[in-house]
Amino acid sequence: MKKFANIILYVFLIIIMLLCLIPFYSMLISSTHDNTSITTKLLVLPGNNFLDNYARLMQTVNVWRGFLNSTIIAISSTALTLYFSALAAYGFSKFQFYGRDSLFAFVVATMMIPGQLGIIGFYKLMNDIGLINSYIPLIIPSIANAFGIFFMKQMCDTAVPNEIIEASYVDGCGELRLFNSIVLPMLLPALAALGILSFIGAWNSFLMPLIILIDNSLQPLPVMIASVRTQFTADYGAQYVGILISVIPIIIIFSISSRWIMNSVSIGAVKG
Repeated sequence: MKKFANIILYVFLIIIMLLCLIPFYSMLISSTHDNTSITTKLLVLPGNNFLDNYARLMQTVNVWRGFLNSTIIAISSTALTLYFSALAAYGFSKFQFYGRDSLFAFVVATMMIPGQLGIIGFYKLMNDIGLINSYIPLIIPSIANAFGIFFMKQMCDTAVPNEIIEASYVDGCGELRLFNSIVLPMLLPALAALGILSFIGAWNSFLMPLIILIDNSLQPLPVMIASVRTQFTADYGAQYVGILISVIPIIIIFSISSRWIMNSVSIGAVKG
């Protein structure tokens, strides 16, 4: 009976896996066909138009320049999100000060406000201080990430014992040294998980770069890929090639980080 239940479970998991892979497979297959086949047929087997689609994509936009732009934005914003979210979360978790709970509740409440509501005011502010057509408005706001602070605070509450902090004070360790040398290494699994989410969000960012960046050479990859489609024409083959190029780094980062997270959790469990 147990063997039969395991078989049913494995079959169910395989079906779920296949359902998750279908969109990626469809994207890969569609990138090898022409527009007519993409719009009129159910594509199952690969075609022979990948190089033609890639050539048309390169003629329309500088894909690898957009790839570099997305890399700069995603890595910079992710690094700021991780460090300052952990720093703020550590303060909320381990420091006792007046209004701490109310301030943390306010930070959490900001997660309920759609970011689109502040676009007009944010654009006006950036325009007034001369930061339009710059990466700064896309990177610096990552310092204040409400979800990152909320997520890391839960980890600080459970993974950073107060005894270690008190022992560090006794040894004469300063606050920043304590945070950088002791607290951050203890938060590495949570930082890796948050890093995946932050990197994917920054890499796929579309609306804000579209508004802030006027120069086409500064635009990230999602904006460049969207520009392949105009009001009157749509080159689906070229778009699918661009989407494929943009998805590959996310898959690589997710695969590497997921393995690293599992190893870190296992090591922590053995040490505990």
